[in-house]
Amino acid sequence: MRINTYVVEHDLGFAPNPFFGFCTLACCKPIIRKHAVIGDIIVGTGAKRPNRQGHVIYWMKVAKIISFDEYWSQTRYAIKNPSMAGSAIQRYGDNIYHRDAATLQWIQADSFHSEPGGVLSPGNLKRDTGTTERVLVGLEFAYWGRSGPKIPDHLSDFVVGTQGHKCRFTPDRVAAFMAWLNGFPERGFIDEPADWQFIEI
Repeated sequence: MRINTYVVEHDLGFAPNPFFGFCTLACCKPIIRKHAVIGDIIVGTGAKRPNRQGHVIYWMKVAKIISFDEYWSQTRYAIKNPSMAGSAIQRYGDNIYHRDAATLQWIQADSFHSEPGGVLSPGNLKRDTGTTERVLVGLEFAYWGRSGPKIPDHLSDFVVGTQGHKCRFTPDRVAAFMAWLNGFPERGFIDEPADWQFIEI
C-alpha cells in the first residue's frame, strides 16, 4: 500500500468529488491518477487559503480504476454528471469527459473545468486527459472539507508545500500515518468543502 499526499488547491467538491456515497478523483492530479493502484491511499490536505494548510481535507482508499469513457457511459456514475444550473453539488460534478465515438476527440461537458457558457477549456482538457485517462474511485473514504483534523508535527513529512505530491514513504512512516488516520472513525461525507464559503451555494 502506498500513500499519496498533495494539496487540494481548490476545495469545492470537484476534485475530489465526495458526494453520493463514493469519492472520485477524475480531474487534476494526473500523475497520481496515472500511477495509483488498487489499495493505495490518497490524502488531500488544505491550502493556505482559507487557512487550512496542513489539515486533512479528505482521504480515500482506491477501490476501482476506470477510464473516462467508462465513467461517462455507466449508469451508476451518471449521478456525478455536472449541471451548471443546479445546486453546488450538481455544479461541481466531475463526470465531464468522454470521447466522440466517431472522431475519438475528447468532449468536455459544461462544468467547473470548462470556460463560461460551456466552451471547451484547452488548458484543463490537456491537464486532465493529456497524461492519463484514469479515474480513481474510493468506496472507503472520509471527506472533512472545512473541518478536517490538522496533521500533527510528528507526521509533518506527509504535508506537501508545493503543487506536486509525495508518495515515497517508508513502511514504518506509512504505518505511523495510518495509525493516526484510523484514530478518526468518521467515514463518508462529513462536512462541506472549505471553499464553499466563497461561493453562492
